[in-house]
Amino acid sequence: MMLLNSLASLYFLAAVAFAVPAQEKRIHHQPDLSDHAHDDAHSFQYDHEAFLGKEEAKTFDQLTPEESKDRLAKIVDRIDTDKDGYISHGELHYWIKHRQRRYIEENVNKHWKDYDKNQDDKISWEEYKNTTYGYYLGEDFDDVDDKETYKSMLKRDERRFKTADRDSDGIATREEFTAFLHPEEFDYMKDVVIQETVEDIDKNGDGKINLEEYIGDMYTAEDGESEPDWVQTERKHFSEIRDTNKDGYLDANEVGQWVLPGEVDHADNEAKHLIHETDTDKLVAAPLRLLLFLVCLKKSRKKIKPSTHSPRQE
Repeated sequence: MMLLNSLASLYFLAAVAFAVPAQEKRIHHQPDLSDHAHDDAHSFQYDHEAFLGKEEAKTFDQLTPEESKDRLAKIVDRIDTDKDGYISHGELHYWIKHRQRRYIEENVNKHWKDYDKNQDDKISWEEYKNTTYGYYLGEDFDDVDDKETYKSMLKRDERRFKTADRDSDGIATREEFTAFLHPEEFDYMKDVVIQETVEDIDKNGDGKINLEEYIGDMYTAEDGESEPDWVQTERKHFSEIRDTNKDGYLDANEVGQWVLPGEVDHADNEAKHLIHETDTDKLVAAPLRLLLFLVCLKKSRKKIKPSTHSPRQE
């Protein structure tokens, strides 16, 4: 049985709590395209990682110029999905977005075979439920110390699974299972993310979050300990920023604005930036990797063009 390991991977918020400051753990930010500063005057490493992905960029650093050129030529052909001989803004945006989401795909691939028991390349709710909870279901969780918590987890998993299952057939495709494991990445799953956040923090069960519940989710005072400055700051944020209607509570809409903030589309900006760079005469300052990228575009008769097409949906 994979109960504990599976639940640990699904309830990502608990893991995030150990990776970021307490006051940031609930906020879902887009992953960075690169750990490097985006400063073309000094380095094109940001573009290098944004275009290739962080791990792939490390691989390219070990290749000879000829190997890099051959590999990049193949990548360019993959980007040109409509095979019209051009790399449009939409295609480049979709490619960079795909690189950005690769860590999610790798996580899904890692768990896929564990749940797809009949190997039909789909995962039914019954497969997931039996794999994750099977041993305990027959005992009604009587062997678990906190069986009410596990019953709640099962109910919550089922609700999330049904929401991710867009055609309501009880079976998740790979895309639907990705939405189940990583709901923060899908617009149609945002209500689930908000609802789960409220349920986690709302201790009195009134369906909204008051100030003490908000603070209690990120900080528990020890006896005799004075409240840190950042907690005082969060109290101000609650009343001055989070509680937009000033009723003393965070409702679902306000929680959504908090945990799922509208952010700049870094992949879109990077696609526009790369297209702009190919349209200038300033390429002599570019390092070898970016020059090879441009050379490959020419060698394969691919050209960058502005596009009126919308970027593909994820």
